[in-house]
Amino acid sequence: MTWRDCYDALDKPTWTPEPSTIGLIWQILYPVILVTFGYVFYQVARKKIPWPVAIPFAINLVANIAFTPIQFGLRNLPLAAIDIAIVWGTILWAMKAVWPHRRWIAVAQIPYLIWVTIATVLQFTITWNNW
Repeated sequence: MTWRDCYDALDKPTWTPEPSTIGLIWQILYPVILVTFGYVFYQVARKKIPWPVAIPFAINLVANIAFTPIQFGLRNLPLAAIDIAIVWGTILWAMKAVWPHRRWIAVAQIPYLIWVTIATVLQFTITWNNW
C-alpha cells in the first residue's frame, strides 16, 4: 500500500483538509520557518542571542522532520501524535524563549502555531478514530 492509500483508508473527521491543501500550507510555512529559525541559529552563533534560546528551535526542527517518516513510513499513529504534540509545544517554548531577544521572530511563528494547533487536533482525532 502506498502512503496515500493508507492515509485515504484512515477514519478522518469531516473537516480534514485535502492532502493538496495541507501541502500548500506547508509550502507557505517552510520559508517562514527557514528564515526565522535560520536567523535564530545565526544570531546564536554570533553570540547575539544566548544559546539556550536555540534549544526549542532545534527540537522543533527534529520533531517536524520526523513527523512524515513516522506517520507515512512507520504508519505509527500514536507516535505521530506524540511527535506533533512535541512540535506544538516547542513552538510555544521557542516563542517564549526568543521574545525577550527578537520579538519579531516570536510573532512570525503565529501562523506556524495556528497551523500546528489544527494539525495536532487532527492527528489526535485520527489517532483516536483508528486506535
